[in-house]
Amino acid sequence: MTTRIRYGKRFDGKFCYNGNDLGAVCSRERTVFRLWSPDAERVELSLYWDDTSPAFRALPLKRGDRGVWWVAVEGDLHGVCYDYEVETAGQAVRTADPYALACGCNGARSMAVELTRTNPAGWAQDAPPPLPPEPVIYELHVKDFSHHPDSGVPPEYRGKFKAFSWRDREGRLPLCMAHLKDLGVTHVQLLPIFDFATVDEGGDDSQFNWGYDPLNYNVPEGSYALNPSDGAARIRECKEMIQALHQNGLRVVMDVVYNHTYFTDSWLERSAPGCYYRRRSNGALSNGSGCGNDIAAGRAMVDNYIANSVLYWAKEYHIDGFRFDLMGLMTVELMNRIRRELDLVFGPGEKLLYGEPWRAGDSPMEPDTHPALMANLPLLNPGIAVFCDKIRDAVKGSCFDARSPGFVTGAPGQEHAILSSAAGWPEGAWEFNPRDPSQLINYVSCHDNYTLWDKLALTITPGEVWPEGYLHPREELLARNRLAAFICFTSLGTPFLQAGEEFARTKLGDGNSYKSPPEVNRLDWDRAWQFGALTDYYRGLIRLRRALPGLLDKSAEASARVTNQTVHRPGTVSFQLDRGGPEGERLLIAYNACWEDFHLELPAGRWIVRADGQWADQHRPAGTEGSWVTVPKCSGMLLLRRRDEPPELDSQEPAEQEPEAPGWAEVPAPEPSAPEAPPPEVPDPAPEIQF
Repeated sequence: MTTRIRYGKRFDGKFCYNGNDLGAVCSRERTVFRLWSPDAERVELSLYWDDTSPAFRALPLKRGDRGVWWVAVEGDLHGVCYDYEVETAGQAVRTADPYALACGCNGARSMAVELTRTNPAGWAQDAPPPLPPEPVIYELHVKDFSHHPDSGVPPEYRGKFKAFSWRDREGRLPLCMAHLKDLGVTHVQLLPIFDFATVDEGGDDSQFNWGYDPLNYNVPEGSYALNPSDGAARIRECKEMIQALHQNGLRVVMDVVYNHTYFTDSWLERSAPGCYYRRRSNGALSNGSGCGNDIAAGRAMVDNYIANSVLYWAKEYHIDGFRFDLMGLMTVELMNRIRRELDLVFGPGEKLLYGEPWRAGDSPMEPDTHPALMANLPLLNPGIAVFCDKIRDAVKGSCFDARSPGFVTGAPGQEHAILSSAAGWPEGAWEFNPRDPSQLINYVSCHDNYTLWDKLALTITPGEVWPEGYLHPREELLARNRLAAFICFTSLGTPFLQAGEEFARTKLGDGNSYKSPPEVNRLDWDRAWQFGALTDYYRGLIRLRRALPGLLDKSAEASARVTNQTVHRPGTVSFQLDRGGPEGERLLIAYNACWEDFHLELPAGRWIVRADGQWADQHRPAGTEGSWVTVPKCSGMLLLRRRDEPPELDSQEPAEQEPEAPGWAEVPAPEPSAPEAPPPEVPDPAPEIQF
């Protein structure tokens, strides 16, 4: 479509509409249709009985103020489909409503719905569980969750919203929901559940997509509904899913993708050409998303669209938080506005807000705006957190190079990065400057790139990794997986894990499974049983962390409480932390990535082991001052000093320069020593370096 619009601040002053009633406002008596189309010369509404029948009525819209066209239609139109014909510069196009709240199959026709008629039983009483001391976020895809035959969900509900709310005749949860409830996470982050374009909603079950291809932002995805043509039913089933998660003690985070649309010729562009997308000075669309277009955050009506959409999902669907995909394409100003508005409506901090502080490429910003990138973290509201890719890469290696090692797989020179991560990246360490740990989302795997298990297998196994290399519980992989999780859960910040990471999820080396078959992507619930010990370890880490106030601390002073950071040798570090909880006043945490044991001398006091490389949330004596504890090969250890011991003075020695880390090789493990009785004289493998 040819556009005559040249966007500028004067355009905002003339056409910005701040009403929150665009779309179809439906009641039993009448429906009012409003479309923002500032450059249109004519707009006509067409009504359809369903998503395939011909129009039974056509009505012209009236031009209102600030670019809004409207018409009121008497009668009950609940469940009636509609679209518009918009004529601009003598050229007419047909478009669905970009502000629609419901649609028919595949979203090409919008649908009028009276929202109160989409509520499941008990929806007015639905509420999330109380805010936990700290979020633990579990990233989950709706179809992945229940698609496997061993999920415990009936075949007709597998891969659907309904899988979350289904119970058997005795009221018991299916295996997948029982596992999720029992794991100990507090928030489920759902990959996009709005209507996306890349799955034929009327097609068969062999289709799959992550869903980062927006079509209708304010409508639930139809392929997750039992009948995608019934717009009201898909809303109800989505609400039932959220209600069921709340009832099982879990809050719900929605993964939102406001940075681009799947089609550049979208409903946004068709209804208001030139208004919603960024263009370069030569008129070409910008592509900072890597998907062909960028939504023009920073423009008044674009910001209104995004902010109102977020508030709509929070109010209507009881969503408890939002994860912004490619948040670096949003503006600091818009993200801060969303934080303020969520706090105003629901109370400070009630809704989580975080995102990816990067973008796929450069994108021209509007004047007087700032991209919500890592570098601009100090400009973001403290209540907005970001994914910390630095801990991800330090722990397991670059996500863009399958065989690039990280700390847990033997990469030299990562010791200081690991210690900085444990302390919440204080004082701008590594060009990363969060205000405090509340702005950090710590993770070692997510839907992007390789699963943690596959990345570890590719890194430590020379040559080709055959399917058998991913499928079986190999001890070295298990040890490195446990250490990666241990580091993530003993670092300051908010822990995050990909669904199935706790039972060694594998995609058989598929590093970009966004449209791979469901059989590659789905959670294997038989594997969950096979790797039950690893799941127990994750469950123990979650439970242990919750009992240690020092690890939960999100204050600006939290990083200063991390002391005695020591590099003992390449691949082995330790640090101390106060506020150990009711049992003790100080924590001693060690990470040993070497394939040989390490003997750690205990400081003053009486110490107990609360976690090691095999068991989390345990209690066993470790020894007293001057004794040694063995940190086994490729493992972590968390020790707690009993409260009945006198406080220890922290070392105030100045930092020494770290020697150049040699490339160290894995060596066969020596015979393990009992933690209570190490050799009388234990040589230091390398000078200790404190900083």
